[in-house]
Amino acid sequence: MREVLTANNLSYTYETGKKKVEALKGLSFAVNDGEIFGFIGPNGAGKTTTIKLLLGILISQKGELSVLGKSPTLPEARKSVGYMPEIANYYRYLTPVELLTMYGDIFGIEKKLLKARINELLRLVDLEKESDRIMGTFSKGMMQKVSFAQALVNDPDLLILDEPSSGLDPVARKNMREVIKSLRDKDKTVFFSSHELSEVELVSDRIGILNRGELLAVGPVEDLLGEKEEGQTLESYFLNMIEREI
Repeated sequence: MREVLTANNLSYTYETGKKKVEALKGLSFAVNDGEIFGFIGPNGAGKTTTIKLLLGILISQKGELSVLGKSPTLPEARKSVGYMPEIANYYRYLTPVELLTMYGDIFGIEKKLLKARINELLRLVDLEKESDRIMGTFSKGMMQKVSFAQALVNDPDLLILDEPSSGLDPVARKNMREVIKSLRDKDKTVFFSSHELSEVELVSDRIGILNRGELLAVGPVEDLLGEKEEGQTLESYFLNMIEREI
């Protein structure tokens, strides 16, 4: 099975004046082709730093990182990656169609194909009726839907999602889960960070638990929970593990 993401002994330290904060400490993991990988941890665990490294926004200070077999800083890797940020902070004076057209143009998608893809994406995220509405009037949940569509506009092989279900109602969350699972069926790879542990448990093939820059556990949810008493949820397993680290 091909590894789409590989991290080996990643370390990253932020320096502010005389203060140093170790965000990652020898982080190593791999994500396979066609896998949904949930990445969880408390605030300050290093999840956002990891995502920024995967996107080439930050450059690793130590260790090796490969995205789709290439350095994440290379355009050849970035063109096959879709990214949904935690905060959907887009141009609010645009409509969803205008925003998606802009991103499609950046990727160089042919206009006829792009138009068809935008129509399909807006249907997928249930925004067909809002396609020509100014996004400044949108709720947080509606902006999350736009952001999800934006991440899919280039038909990426790898999708990186940061808190994708934040602000979504139960129906929209269920729809997003179904879309994510359908991407796996198409041999797409999904790496997502979330505090919604129930969502992680429902959709992930494997999960990684990060705390204080270090990976505490990684594996299929059923295997991790199988190490503990029957009936335990991912949330209780996660809390017990983090509390042991305090």
